[in-house]
Amino acid sequence: MLPSPSEIMVILIAVLLLFGGKGLPGIARYVGKIMRKVQQASRDFQRELNIDLNDEDEPKKPELKG
Repeated sequence: MLPSPSEIMVILIAVLLLFGGKGLPGIARYVGKIMRKVQQASRDFQRELNIDLNDEDEPKKPELKG
């Protein structure tokens, strides 16, 4: 369930009061870095999962030793 716009405003005002105007850019940068790392980890996980699933779908070709 997503918060309503009024709830978001209350949260933003509380953050502004707690950290002040000077602290917000640093907090935003930190949150952005964390989000970027989580998204990259999610993409890597999905890529590995897709590779593993594709490997299982393809039949194994017999190796010819000659």
